[in-house]
Amino acid sequence: MKKHNFSAGPCILPEEVFQKAAAAVRNFNNDNLSILEISHRSKPFVAVIEKARKLVLELLDLKDQGYQVLFLQGGASSQFLLTAYNLLQKKAAYLNTGTWSTKAIQEARLFGELIEVASSKDKNFTYIPKNYSIPKDSDYFHCTSNNTIYGTQMKVFPEIEIPLVCDMSSDIFSRKLDFSKFDLIYAGAQKNMGPAGTTLVVVKEDILGKVTREIPSMLKYQLHIEKESMFNTPPVFAVYVSMLTLEWLQDLGGITFIEKVNQQKASLLYGEIDRNPLFKGLVTSEDRSIMNATFCLNDKRLNDRFDALWKEADINGLAGHRSVGGYRASMYNALPLYSVQALVDVMQELERKA
Repeated sequence: MKKHNFSAGPCILPEEVFQKAAAAVRNFNNDNLSILEISHRSKPFVAVIEKARKLVLELLDLKDQGYQVLFLQGGASSQFLLTAYNLLQKKAAYLNTGTWSTKAIQEARLFGELIEVASSKDKNFTYIPKNYSIPKDSDYFHCTSNNTIYGTQMKVFPEIEIPLVCDMSSDIFSRKLDFSKFDLIYAGAQKNMGPAGTTLVVVKEDILGKVTREIPSMLKYQLHIEKESMFNTPPVFAVYVSMLTLEWLQDLGGITFIEKVNQQKASLLYGEIDRNPLFKGLVTSEDRSIMNATFCLNDKRLNDRFDALWKEADINGLAGHRSVGGYRASMYNALPLYSVQALVDVMQELERKA
């Protein structure tokens, strides 16, 4: 039996996606060739990447609204650089809510003035700042929708007249939002969409071409758009598995359906964290992530006993990030509700035996 996988990334994937991907490794499209060896310019793979791009726009409800979809390499971390390279002319505004936004700020400082409009660093990123002001003359505003390490999530986004840029690496496709409010979204596939190796970029084309600097070819969004994500060889297998995952989500009923499931999972786990006297959550309740729940034991002397119990229950990936400690349960789209119940059962077993 497969383990209950709460790993923060690379993420759990649907079983049917594993089956289809495994079959394609042996024989893709009944061509007696592996997906790992076909030409990225062959008609079968061109159809894959075109379908993946189409599914992204359909799931985000962004069809015919001027958005382009790219599948690039380098992880979301490369987008810290590319975002600023392509958009930052004079100054940009950033909200600092964790490790990844901190890294994004460091990269963007290379290209212009950075305004850190607010930060939750003062309390180890255990909350999302509120009531901050964003300079109207900024080239764009950047935020991180979900903080994988700390377990916080933005529930509302500012209404602004400048481009809104968002790193959605760990909660893309997990909840309903008005995605048309965002001018650029990027997300590493390995958190909630597919395997490591490709990064999704969804960009409104009319925000590009505004900076005066020369942009190297590999870092220029407009060139990747022109070449339809094939300026260089794309990560074929990662794109294919991402397409399969997007198909799976659409067949289930899309984001509307999966959001309800994700809320069920989060409610079940956070309900137990709040009820069980042995445990406590690590972040402000109103800012809790539905993707990454962080918590700890009130008495650290019980850690070894709890660790033994969840490992015996075939639970994987529960250890918290080294910068936070405690535990982290990542509940991405493909994690079934019964896996969360298995974790809750272990927490209750520990309570009975303590």
